[in-house]
This record gives sequence, structure tokens and C-alpha cells, in this order.
Amino acid sequence: MAVLAAAAGGGLGAPAVAEGGEPAPAGQVGFPTHCVPPQEAGLPPADGPTTAVLTVDNPAPRVGDTVTVTYRVAATPAVNPLTTELPVDVVTPTAVVVLAGAQRGEVTVVGAKRNDPVRVGEALPAVTMTGTFTVTAPGETTFAPGAYTLHTSHLLDLDTTCTPAAAGGPPPVAGRLTASPAPTANPRAVALGGASGGPGASVRVTGTGFTPGAAVTVSGRAGAAATADRVTATADELGVVVAELPVRDRTTTAVVAYEGPAWTAERGSGPGAYTVIAETPPRAGTQKVTATVEPGALTMTQAGESVALGAISYGDGGAAVGRIGTVTVRDARGGPAGWSLIGKVSDFTGPGGVRIPGGKLSWTPVCVTAAGSPSVCAAGSAGVVGEDGAVLASAPDAGAVGGTFTVDATVTLRVPPYTPPGAYTAVLTLTLS
Repeated sequence: MAVLAAAAGGGLGAPAVAEGGEPAPAGQVGFPTHCVPPQEAGLPPADGPTTAVLTVDNPAPRVGDTVTVTYRVAATPAVNPLTTELPVDVVTPTAVVVLAGAQRGEVTVVGAKRNDPVRVGEALPAVTMTGTFTVTAPGETTFAPGAYTLHTSHLLDLDTTCTPAAAGGPPPVAGRLTASPAPTANPRAVALGGASGGPGASVRVTGTGFTPGAAVTVSGRAGAAATADRVTATADELGVVVAELPVRDRTTTAVVAYEGPAWTAERGSGPGAYTVIAETPPRAGTQKVTATVEPGALTMTQAGESVALGAISYGDGGAAVGRIGTVTVRDARGGPAGWSLIGKVSDFTGPGGVRIPGGKLSWTPVCVTAAGSPSVCAAGSAGVVGEDGAVLASAPDAGAVGGTFTVDATVTLRVPPYTPPGAYTAVLTLTLS
């Protein structure tokens, strides 16, 4: 466990076509626009087509991922609002991107001051804006261009606002993304009353983390294959199942429990090691010599008890970045079972009880296997940690497992703009099973 601290749609339109009849770039759309110049300019509204290009950096995210959207206005009917030439780098653009479908809402995008000179009466230049949003729903989400504002800061601060023209209907969809559900940690596990027995002996199996009332199959395994040893039981109201499994198949090397018709990583436990001991009488003139290697434990240690994230400026918001204390996992059990290291984070609490949701914290895990380890660890997926939990690292079930593993992760807290100043703390809990 560590404490983290941070300071404070419409349908598709016709495909766009570029000059010369060539197909337009992906995400390019055109739509009628009504642009209102600043009152100080004394100019009439400008109506005409806007050409825009919208793209996202990840068209197939998971729920909880942060997606960056880019909105480029390539051509606009809006003109220089002054009676003099606009110099370089005085136009600041802002806009909204409209989300529809599985996730609805608007994303604010902003661009930098970066423009060539604009003569009197000429159209304002092409601008590029970016923004981010967090994916909150699985399924298909469309994105379309919304209203944009071109702010000029030469001589006077003036805003020209352009909105999609109502007579032309909503702006066309520029693209789509399809989000998959966020991965969830599997809490199912088994503990065996003994690690070995003769053919036909029963072993007491206790399973935890199952769905209350679910039918649970307790089965023998030989590596990744099921053996003939099998019984069923029902999980109680706490998700606990207890069963006596007769082990008659001499190929059984482990025991698992699962919900559903067959074992899966999502609804099944990791294996508990079990050895079938077949006693045979010694031949005359021979002696049996036995040496025992006793199984150890699955353990972890963590460097440090706190994680300090970078400071964020009030008003701007942004990413507060840090790194968790290095975790060392040692697997000395000697069985075929792999392991999973799961992390969960609470909400961040600050001055006056103000909260930043734990879902704003994401990480990018790294896992390194020590030389000589039979297992190879895998880092969890980069993405949101959240209160539901995410995999930091894991090692698969295999015939030969064990070893020492070093786990690290960069963590990033997305602090919303205008979050009240102060220190915000949360608790990151790591569970090894």
C-alpha cells in the first residue's frame, strides 16, 4: 500500500474531395458556417463553407484511456477583423468537438498562436487545435466538428465566432472510435489442504472470490490440460466454496476452480500445486533415498511508503507525473501456478474535502525478470488504475514457475483545470495472488 500525493451526432456526410478530384485526407469534412465578427470591426457576418480535419490518436481505446483529439480548420469564411494587416502569431483558436453514440458530450480543444500575416479583408489562416478526453463508455463513439472561435490580439483583443449553420443541419461525422471495456482484476483463488497424497486420496479445496451462489467446478490439471479429477460445489454468500476432491488421475499436478463450462482466465482461479505419490515396493538389494525440497511462499516487498507527484498550476490543470516505489516479487512456491499483482486506488482528497476521482490516475507498468528465473513476468497494460483495480504485472501458469521479478510503473494523475490549490492524497493498494 502506498500513499500518492499531488499538488495542485448526425450521420456521415458525403466523402470530402480534395482539389484535383483526389480523395480528401481521413477525417476531413466540409460544412456550412455562420461566422460573426467582433462588434468593434463593423463587419457583416460571413457565411460560407468550413473545411476541417478531425483525428484521434487512438481509434480503439479501452474505457478509462485518455484520447487526444486534433481539430484543424483548413479553410474558413472568417476574415481579418481589422483595417490593418494582422502580423504573425496573433491568432489563438479554440473550439469544441462533439461526441455522440456510446459517449456523448463536448471536448474543448485549443491551439497555439501560430499564423502567417493576414492582409486586410483576407480569410483568417488555417489553425490546429488539440484537446483530450477520458473514455467512459464501451462501444462506438463518433466525433464531429463544433463551433470554433478565432481570437486576434493585435491592437485589440477581438473574437470571431463561427458556428455550423442551422440550415445545413448538424456538421458531418468526421470519424469514429470503438472502445472496449476496461480490464478487471480476477479475485478468484484456491488453497489446498495438502500438497500431496496417494492415488485416490482426497484433498480439501477452499476457493475464494467467486460469485455468490455460483456453481463452481473444482478440477485437476496436468499443466494446461484438465484431468479426470472433478467435483462441483456452490459458492456461499461470501463467494467462498469448499470441496473435497478425490485425486485418482496420477497425471494431476495441480487443482483449479472455475465458474462456467470451462476454465478461463477471467472466471477461473490460478492452480494450486498437488503431487500424486505412487508408492512402489523396493526391489531386493535396493534402498530408496529421498531428498525433500520444501515449497516456499509468494511474497513481495516495496521500496518506500509514499509517492510524490509533480505540481500542477492552478487554472491550467494537466498531468501530475510520478513513479511508484519499486516492488520486488519473489515466487518460491515451486508449483505450476502463476501470479498477478493488482493495484487499486482511492479518490484523491484535498482541502475542504474536494476530491479528484481515482479514475483520473493511470499508469504505465514495467516488469523485469531476474536472471535464472523459470518464469517470465509480463507488465500490465498501460491505462487507468481506478477503484476497480488493474493488473500491474503477472506471470502465467506453466510447468516450471518461480523466480524474482522487479516491478515499476510511471503514474499520471489528470488534474482538472481550476482544481483548488492544496495537497491531494489517495491510497494505492497492491495485492499479490
